[in-house]
Amino acid sequence: MRLPRKDGLNIIPFIDIMLVLLAIVLSISTFITYGNIKVHLPSTQMAQSKQREKERIIIAVDQSNHIYMNDKLITLDHLSTEFSKLKQETLIELKHDKESKFEVFITIIDLLKKNNHENFSIATTLQ
Repeated sequence: MRLPRKDGLNIIPFIDIMLVLLAIVLSISTFITYGNIKVHLPSTQMAQSKQREKERIIIAVDQSNHIYMNDKLITLDHLSTEFSKLKQETLIELKHDKESKFEVFITIIDLLKKNNHENFSIATTLQ
């Protein structure tokens, strides 16, 4: 009695599984990039392209006027101290919720000016 000879390995099911895993990874990765702080950014019609900086600090203000530095809650006094420690080349990305007080935004800009730090960008969404 002769056993049937198999011509090769059927890799089509393996490819199907890998495509499903790739779709899952890609859909989850979009949630990871936006961070943990919920900030509803103001919209603009003219958005500039983001510059890729080696060093970047994200300052976020939520609708309750809480200030976060790289997803960690921080006070204005501590923020001023942190700004004084930064190098001038470090990019500060400001994410300010459209429902929060404008006064907090102005205070953060004043702290940046006080420390002679002019390398910052304001995050918005495109209309």
